[in-house]
Amino acid sequence: MKAKHSATEKISFGALLVTLGIIYGDIGTSPLYVIKAIIGDDPISEILVFGGVSCVFWTLVFQTTFKYILLTLMADNHGEGGVFSLYALVRRLGKFLVLPTILGATTLLADGILTPPISIASAVEGLETVVPGLPTVFIVVVILSVLFFFQRFGTQKVGAAFGPVMLVWFSMLLVLGLAQIVKFPDIVRALSPHYAVVLLTHYPGGFWLLGAVFLCTTGAEALYSDLGHCGRRNIRISWIFVKTCLIVNYLGQAAWLMHQGDPVLGERNPFYEIMPGWFLLPGIAIATAAAIIASQALISGSFTLINEAVSLNFWPRVTVRQPTEQKGQIYIPSVNTLLWVGCVAMILYFQDSKHLEAAYGFSITVAMLMTTILLAYFLFFIKKWNIWLVGGLSLLFLTIESSFFITNLPKLFHNPMGLLPLAFIAPTMYAWYYARKVNNRLVHFVDLKKYIPMLRELSEDDVIPKFSTHLIYLTKANRSQQIEEKIVKSIFSKKPKRADVYWFLHLNRTDDPYTLNYEVSELLDDKVIRIDINIGFRLQPRTELYFKKIVQDLVKNRELKLHIRPDGSTRYNPEPDFKFVVIEKFLSVENEFELRESLLLNAYFFLKRFSQSDEKAFGLDRSDVAVEHVPLVYHPVKGLKLKRRKG
Repeated sequence: MKAKHSATEKISFGALLVTLGIIYGDIGTSPLYVIKAIIGDDPISEILVFGGVSCVFWTLVFQTTFKYILLTLMADNHGEGGVFSLYALVRRLGKFLVLPTILGATTLLADGILTPPISIASAVEGLETVVPGLPTVFIVVVILSVLFFFQRFGTQKVGAAFGPVMLVWFSMLLVLGLAQIVKFPDIVRALSPHYAVVLLTHYPGGFWLLGAVFLCTTGAEALYSDLGHCGRRNIRISWIFVKTCLIVNYLGQAAWLMHQGDPVLGERNPFYEIMPGWFLLPGIAIATAAAIIASQALISGSFTLINEAVSLNFWPRVTVRQPTEQKGQIYIPSVNTLLWVGCVAMILYFQDSKHLEAAYGFSITVAMLMTTILLAYFLFFIKKWNIWLVGGLSLLFLTIESSFFITNLPKLFHNPMGLLPLAFIAPTMYAWYYARKVNNRLVHFVDLKKYIPMLRELSEDDVIPKFSTHLIYLTKANRSQQIEEKIVKSIFSKKPKRADVYWFLHLNRTDDPYTLNYEVSELLDDKVIRIDINIGFRLQPRTELYFKKIVQDLVKNRELKLHIRPDGSTRYNPEPDFKFVVIEKFLSVENEFELRESLLLNAYFFLKRFSQSDEKAFGLDRSDVAVEHVPLVYHPVKGLKLKRRKG
């Protein structure tokens, strides 16, 4: 794990190139639509253009550079970033931190639904300047469909080209911007904060333009989420180049606006207008490639986010695949389908990038607000910063982000369809997390020592048919001397489960992303054995594989006398005789619920139907698993009035 962390911290041209390809796709494609969104249908004037660019510049300074590049990247969980990694660092500090984590993760997933259509649509719409009336919506749908189709094969080969393509993209931004600045150098004055203040305080409706300004920093949250891929130092160094290219291009677009001659912008996009005519088609092609890379980064990030959500019990268990040999590259079919349907629905409903902008900004402002809350806890309680410093920084960021949030709300009310991703994702996370809390409260633990004599007696009782040579239960008990009452009932049921060895396996999810080790405790000589497997929250459990490897190690090391006792294999079948028992709960009809409990638990068991089964989730082969179903009785019916009818 240390090797992984140090590998991402190595500074080299190759590492910086990879960082360009992975980290900056989202924020790097913002010049496609930010200036156009700021100007809108307003008359072009110095206060609007200079003030708009000034707001963009200082937003990149405060939000992206100061908050994320300098501060938030400090909150790395063994080299990993993102809202769940940050939550893992601070979750012991307060139960209520679950709520900002759910909102932050929800809006990041919504970003994964909104970024691909807005980025690709903004790029493809440039073709309309060459071919008026082109069916851009159809083209965007085709590109999105192809992009999501190829996720199942992995992006390792395509990903190798991401860095060079993004280097070409940022170089193009720089050159195009410089070409306009050289012609009209007075535009550099727009970097003064004076123009931003004038726009927000004196221009009619100037404050509400912050909803469009905010689009320049929408990739900052995704930047933090991808910390583990590239490392803090590579991100900070490459940001110097990226920020320079972005600011120069924004200034170039503003310079063109001030001297192009028309009083209004109309349907034109300043980004494409500053391109020479001969370069328009190559420029559109490069822009489309950059937009696809931005989309790919958000899609891959969504897979990682859901994978972490499953590990931390914020999302139903889903099938996770590894399409390539590359460590950390995963593919989640259900999430891929969800994102594809969401992206296509968004572009079909909104039709163009302009109408997508409001919903897009709203989602990320919420994500940033939630990160600010979690970051404040990290800086004060973990980093031990002065409370006044943390309070001042938090107030600064909350003020900026609340302003962006407020200015995005009116646009969203005109198109509430943009809330659809949030309306589905947030309730799912909330219901799953809190219903599991309710479920876990009903788990009763008993002292395993009390049942040791009975286990010995059962194991040696030849009258009872042997259920399995090795019988393994998965337990949630953190203490080695405890076990769930339902497991005891399962072993000593009407048909007792006799075995030579009883194993109790506990999977402990760690805050460290890539932990993988185990501990063995012998509770009864060669009869009752407890194994604790510590597994990082970014790893997928392979329980059966782990168990067999542990047994092999114990036999090899001549521990627990396993090497001298039969393992259940025969001359007809050399495989050891293992049997895992999985206990599944179902919601009993013998319950009386309050409204909240009813909604949570019914939603939980409804979602459970579509989630991955326990045997798949824990990496167990069906042939080695016995599934038992037991009722969940939370609030048993009281005062049942049932009378016998007299004949």
